[in-house]
Amino acid sequence: MRTVTAVAHRGDPYRVRENTLPSIASAWERGADAVEIDVRTTRDGVPVLLHDETLKRLWDFDRPIAELPYEEVREVTGGGVPTLRQALIAAGAHRVLVDLPGADERAVRAMVTTVRECGAVERVYYCAGPVNALRLRAADPAAEIALNWTKPGLPRPSLVEALKPRWLNYRFGLLSSQLVEQVHREGLLVSAWTADTARTQRRLVAHGVDAITTNRLDTLLGALARS
Repeated sequence: MRTVTAVAHRGDPYRVRENTLPSIASAWERGADAVEIDVRTTRDGVPVLLHDETLKRLWDFDRPIAELPYEEVREVTGGGVPTLRQALIAAGAHRVLVDLPGADERAVRAMVTTVRECGAVERVYYCAGPVNALRLRAADPAAEIALNWTKPGLPRPSLVEALKPRWLNYRFGLLSSQLVEQVHREGLLVSAWTADTARTQRRLVAHGVDAITTNRLDTLLGALARS
């Protein structure tokens, strides 16, 4: 039985455009345990899947998502940018990791409300830095949180106590066997992002991490099968 959770970063982005329903479906079909999606809100407060501040890179429309109403987003992308609600419905019983780039309190509340309305509380967890993680904890005292941590070592105990995360989510280059053991001794799980080479993935498995987020799902699944 696989003990490391394989998290598909933004779906299956090297085969299908990231943060779209077909990309997410491709990740499930290829064996992902969970899919990470990035969620921002439109001007009228609709949570949609998009990593960047603007639609330029993926959709060649150079306007900030925060300045556009959802109907305009739908029009200029041909319906290609899904709402969080659509993504959660399409995910079925699968696990979904929601990242919150650039969110404010209003956006965090909108995302938490959507997850609740979709009956997805038990299968959705969130990754965020300290500021948005605290907003998440305030909006949902029971939310499963992976605290993004970009420094070596552990967060200060007062932050961990306030957030009560289940995971510490590290940039993969920060991790060592000693750090993973230290985090585990604190009763937390360790996830690593974003590891795309087999060599790095095998090293993380050897360190004892609990989850790896990757753009190269096939490579990760192969590394896990051989480990």
